[in-house]
Amino acid sequence: MAAKSAGSALDWGWNHSPATSAALVAGGAYTVATAGTVTGLPASHALLVAGAGAVAQVGADLYQHRPTGHTAARCAAWLTAGGWTAIVLETHTALTWGAAGWWAAGTAAGMTLARGLVRAEATARTERHQRKLQKWANKRAGEWHERLERLFRLEGHQVDGVRPWKGDVGYTVLVTMPSNTPELPADAVRKLAVDLRLPKGGGIQILDGDTYGQTLIRVTAVDVLAKVVDLPDGSEDTTVTSIYDGLPLGLKPDGEEARIAVVDECALVVGQTGSGKTNTVNTANAGALRTDNTVVMHIDVTGAGISLPWLHSWAVDGTAKVPLIDWTADTIEEAHILCDTVIAGIAARKTGHQDLLTEDDKLTVTHDLPEVLVAVDEIAELTPGLLRKLDTIVNTGRAVRVRVLVCGLRATQDVITAAMKKQSRVRVGMRVSDPEELSHLFPTGGGRINPKSAPYKGCGFYSSPDADDVVSDPTAFKGYRIKPKQIRALSVAYADRRPHLEPVFLDTEPALYYASRWGRILPRIYKAKQLAPTTTPYTDMDVLHPPVNEFTGIPITSSTEDDENGNGGPRVVASTATTPAGPQVRVGSDLLTTMLNAARPTPGPSSLDDSTGIQADFGRVIQQAGTPQNRPNPVPQLLADAHNAVVAAGGRMHTADLAALLQMEPLVLGTELGKLLREVSIERPGKGTVRAGKDSESKPGYTAETLAAAMRAYNLRDGQ
Repeated sequence: MAAKSAGSALDWGWNHSPATSAALVAGGAYTVATAGTVTGLPASHALLVAGAGAVAQVGADLYQHRPTGHTAARCAAWLTAGGWTAIVLETHTALTWGAAGWWAAGTAAGMTLARGLVRAEATARTERHQRKLQKWANKRAGEWHERLERLFRLEGHQVDGVRPWKGDVGYTVLVTMPSNTPELPADAVRKLAVDLRLPKGGGIQILDGDTYGQTLIRVTAVDVLAKVVDLPDGSEDTTVTSIYDGLPLGLKPDGEEARIAVVDECALVVGQTGSGKTNTVNTANAGALRTDNTVVMHIDVTGAGISLPWLHSWAVDGTAKVPLIDWTADTIEEAHILCDTVIAGIAARKTGHQDLLTEDDKLTVTHDLPEVLVAVDEIAELTPGLLRKLDTIVNTGRAVRVRVLVCGLRATQDVITAAMKKQSRVRVGMRVSDPEELSHLFPTGGGRINPKSAPYKGCGFYSSPDADDVVSDPTAFKGYRIKPKQIRALSVAYADRRPHLEPVFLDTEPALYYASRWGRILPRIYKAKQLAPTTTPYTDMDVLHPPVNEFTGIPITSSTEDDENGNGGPRVVASTATTPAGPQVRVGSDLLTTMLNAARPTPGPSSLDDSTGIQADFGRVIQQAGTPQNRPNPVPQLLADAHNAVVAAGGRMHTADLAALLQMEPLVLGTELGKLLREVSIERPGKGTVRAGKDSESKPGYTAETLAAAMRAYNLRDGQ
């Protein structure tokens, strides 16, 4: 593969033009004449070589069906060169001005003749192809005129043309419909497919033409979607591109490339497990990383799966000098830091680049001012707080070229937020089993999509704005297949062209934690694995950890940052700034416990009347009375104790570990906490699994953010 090495290589191909080839032959003749004069080479040898060349030329021209006149001209050139060489060898005059002059004149004539012959042959070949194509189109047009008349009893229609597709996979028929029948009937697709005896995977698509009354009939005769199409990685496929060119995803049924535009728009990719969704995201990564004006960041809290293949060449092999992915958020906490930095960078770009917005209200992307593309995988695993921050990026980043590519299992409201769906004009739906999934993803045109049109793994439908900013109807495509081995090779080829975020973007308070990001991330995703020396410039520094809000468990990256509800209320903050050699120090849990316990009523033997009494079962207040000043704390004690324990453990904890700490059975704890969360309609993200412990294993558990959200819900429900 041409992408295996970023270094320069010698090109041993015979990439010569006809003129240079003639010059080389002439140069060889002069060399033979000069050397032969010194060594006494017989003149007959030159004539023998020229004759053999002329015979070979005749054979080659006959094989390529060249005109007889062209063959005679080429044979004459061979014999002329051989004759000149024989005369010079016989007379020993190779180094005289006369012989050199005749040689120069013959060389110039040969170059001119070669160029003219090739041009004439190319023209003749094009004309032959056009005549053949026209003959084919005329035959097809006649067949379609008769077919439309026979199947639909049309009269007065006209087949204006038939255009074949690239790769001979199908063709398009342009029909002018009669005034009394402006459209084909509803069952036309089925009837035409049966009449043409199209194979499975082939099909008919009927579209409107440029003017009223024109109909385009697209015929797919070859099942492109059934093929495995590897991502092209030849030398011409790895050249530097721009994000303005769009990101290639695969091939459409007509063999054309399917591309999505992400300069102005966010993208939404959905698909069920095993549909090729992750492969599609990696293909989009390859397209973005091929450019020299795009910074790619990842959020994947399920183990950084979409980042690891792209980081391997830098972090493990050491063959890439820089990380291909600028930032990888592998945990909820790291994702908060990334989002805070991006949000602050958006605001900084809006104020810091005002002088660049004179001609347009949007920044122009360059290598020095790159687009920031944040790819988010497994969106359902994120917490509500992170989703709100992503919504902010989606809603505010367009003008300063910060866009988001979201990937999820479904396009429903429980997975994708309303802002993400509304602002994502680029939609990609991979293979699904339920047509309603596609109808929900594609609000226009989705009702006409049949999932059976893209039944294979790696197939899907996409819609994206075109050059005129018009969103096309959903179109089927077959995604390029990209494998980890190919990703590692491309990582080396693309490493040297990676841009950097400009100082304006990084001159913010949250960006203080940007430089040491890999010092936090690499030990988590590679654990004890030996890292390559290429990572040293990114890790040989003090590793900064932002302080954490002890109530929510969310990192605080700004001194002016409000709490999660944006009310700027009091917070209990734990400092977590550490160095690689020192452990994290967390304080504040005891103070929070004291605050919560102070609001609880002191149990006593005295009985209460109906006006101030409380009826409660385990962990849940059923009925209470009295004024807000003397009401008990509405937060169930079990919920508060669990929250304190999870915060003290670092913000996330497995159910079994939490149960052991609270001296309860894991099943009982899970059941009771589940009741408390359901009581206030709080759901745990990621199906209730968290990564915690020394090995960051994914097991059922709880995060401080989820428990804090439930505590706030209890307070709001009871008016406190």
